[in-house]
Amino acid sequence: MIYPWQTVDWERLQQLRSHWPHALLLHGQAGIGKLHFAQHLAKGLLCEAPKPNGEPCGTCPACNWFDQGNHPDYRIVVPEALGAEVGAAAAEDNEKAAEKGDDDGKKSRTLSKEIRIEQVRALLNFTGVGSHRGGMRVVVLYPAEALNVAAANALLKTLEEPPAGVVFLLVSARIDRLLPTIISRCRQWPMGTPAPEAATAWLAAQGMADVLAEAGGAPLAALALANDENRPLRDWTIAQLSAGAGCDAFACGETLQKLPVPLVLGWLQRWVYDLLAERTAGRPRYFPQANAALARCAAKIDAPALARYLKAVTRQRAVENHPLNARLVFEELFLGYREMFA
Repeated sequence: MIYPWQTVDWERLQQLRSHWPHALLLHGQAGIGKLHFAQHLAKGLLCEAPKPNGEPCGTCPACNWFDQGNHPDYRIVVPEALGAEVGAAAAEDNEKAAEKGDDDGKKSRTLSKEIRIEQVRALLNFTGVGSHRGGMRVVVLYPAEALNVAAANALLKTLEEPPAGVVFLLVSARIDRLLPTIISRCRQWPMGTPAPEAATAWLAAQGMADVLAEAGGAPLAALALANDENRPLRDWTIAQLSAGAGCDAFACGETLQKLPVPLVLGWLQRWVYDLLAERTAGRPRYFPQANAALARCAAKIDAPALARYLKAVTRQRAVENHPLNARLVFEELFLGYREMFA
């Protein structure tokens, strides 16, 4: 099943069934269920007895194979680091492609966060043969922005001369990071953020507290936040930021150094954004529950200094996945935060 807020997108998408595009680019905010939607769509395209609205029947041999992760006419391509997220079969395929790409024939010790050219080349064998069941063949790429330069160029050649009967479903939360030439060869399908009422109701049905605002309105991201084992450290960090000039930068570096750099930078960037929102509009977006602390801090900060600091945090996010000394990164950023109050 698709998520409740995806019903309208699904119904609109069925208009394309009479002339299905060879490549569909599903894009939108992270955490709204685009991958789940793409997988459900792939299952529906491969189903041998689909429902009138295009949804898979769930009982035919094709649906059973899809659920077991071994449908012969389906492939999903993800970075090695995300293999476990989409299933063991995809992880195994990615590992095989990675092993072929290593000079010494051994799997890399660190799982790649990119979609590599070996993975795209492996699709050539899949797209070059006929369908096992006489229907479509479907490829899902997620996230499409993880394609490295070589992989993107290899995929582009396939999209320029698409094999007959093959449908590519590209899923992206950062369409701005895709090659314009790849975008131009896909039918774009923007997926909107669900209405707050629908997202809040869904979270309540999962028995989760409402953290929708902090997740930017994305319900799956909110669910992940509610279940995050690092939430106590997140709350501790927000308390440090709420202290303004009293923020202990060295304690932050010491306490947070074992956490992923992108995670902490996300907390910091959202907090600084809310400071700017509080100062300009009096309405924070991500931490409305900390409105009093935000108002107190925003009143003590010079606007140009806040803008410069937000720019510095944004620059740091551009290299957040590089091998960095987390403690030094955090100390520098939290020292810069404290200096705004000087």
